[in-house]
Amino acid sequence: MKTLGKSMKIALAYVGVIVGAGLSSGQDLMQYFVCFGKRGLIGILILVALNIIFGRIIIALGCYYDSNSHQDVLEQVAHPIINKIIDLTLIVSGFIIFFVMIAGAGANLQQQFNLPSAIGALICALLVIVVSFLDFDKITAVLGIFTPIIILLIIAITAYTFIGKSYDFDSLSNVAETVASPMPNVYFSAVNYYALCAITGVSMAFVLGGSLVRIGVAEKGGAIGGALIGLIVLCAYGVLFANVDLVKSSDIPMLTIVAQINPVLAQIYTFIIFALIFNTAFSLSYALAKRFAGDDIKKLRKILILVVIAGYICSFAGFKKLISIMYPILGYIGLLLLLVLLVAWIREKQNIMKEKRLRRKMIKLEAKKYDDDQEYTAKDKKLFKKLAEESIIDNADIKKEVREVVKEELADTSSEETSQSGSSSPEGGNSTSETSQSEGSIAESSQ
Repeated sequence: MKTLGKSMKIALAYVGVIVGAGLSSGQDLMQYFVCFGKRGLIGILILVALNIIFGRIIIALGCYYDSNSHQDVLEQVAHPIINKIIDLTLIVSGFIIFFVMIAGAGANLQQQFNLPSAIGALICALLVIVVSFLDFDKITAVLGIFTPIIILLIIAITAYTFIGKSYDFDSLSNVAETVASPMPNVYFSAVNYYALCAITGVSMAFVLGGSLVRIGVAEKGGAIGGALIGLIVLCAYGVLFANVDLVKSSDIPMLTIVAQINPVLAQIYTFIIFALIFNTAFSLSYALAKRFAGDDIKKLRKILILVVIAGYICSFAGFKKLISIMYPILGYIGLLLLLVLLVAWIREKQNIMKEKRLRRKMIKLEAKKYDDDQEYTAKDKKLFKKLAEESIIDNADIKKEVREVVKEELADTSSEETSQSGSSSPEGGNSTSETSQSEGSIAESSQ
């Protein structure tokens, strides 16, 4: 149960990495899936499968290589030339998606408030610069709450759209097929769209995996997260398809649908989309500036301002047009990344399984120190040391991380037992005493 809880936390974090401003607008789904009519559902199902498969692979590889950045993984799995190409494409894709987001901010405010798109884009661009001079960690932490809100809203809109209503899906399909698409067919569209998602989210996904020690937890977390993303995309596709006659010409289709449901809700939805767009835009521009400036804050801010100015100029091409041109290009580039990751997973599968068993053994051995019913012997200590030396991770690092995992899991168990004891017995003194004794034994074992 404890490992399942961890898997769910990673799954939800992975959903937050992949799901954001793009899905909330609905424009990318219109051009990638809705445009194929009923056949778009086939593409969505392919996308669900790809999210589950590669979600598992990406998070697990991050865990296996104890990743702190995408380079920690790519240096291990890709040829140096391929690694440089992918690294360069991640930089380029970051800038491209940045100015698409700036354009999206303008389109969002224009659609809801009739504000010129250039002004809306300028507001977002200036906010990015201003926040770079503030305590942006706290601000982006606050903005992070909008991802689960948008997911809940999409699910609620789906329920509103389909519960108690019926549709002529053949007629809707004919209308949907009039929407222009940059993709030749629904199958390639699904693969291209997932490659686009992967190239934009892989860096953070690797870091999520690197935060774990148990590879099994990483695999489950990635797979569950992929399934949840698939469900959310399916809901959004269903809503857009059912309302395609209303939104086929809209820049922000989901906002148009929400406005039909409730004008006040549309105002809220506009603010949420803008917050998600800003969060994505700021994160990407900051990451780009950080890449070239390192820890030099003054240099970072200067580069960030230049990135924002260049992005604002590029945003004048228009949100809808930029998605139709730039997203497929990023998707094609992302195919190289998916191929590298798939080959690495197949090649390293046996080593990953071996490392998974090794870490599991180390955790069991470390846990014996705190178990009054088991004796931690000199043989156990020798085996623990031997396993650490065999691990792909640095000897000292794996020992430290395993110890932290065991202490964390013991603390969780102790907390659960205390909670259960307190709820089942009116006399909470004994459970408190036992908890104190448990903590005492942990302290003694640590010494």
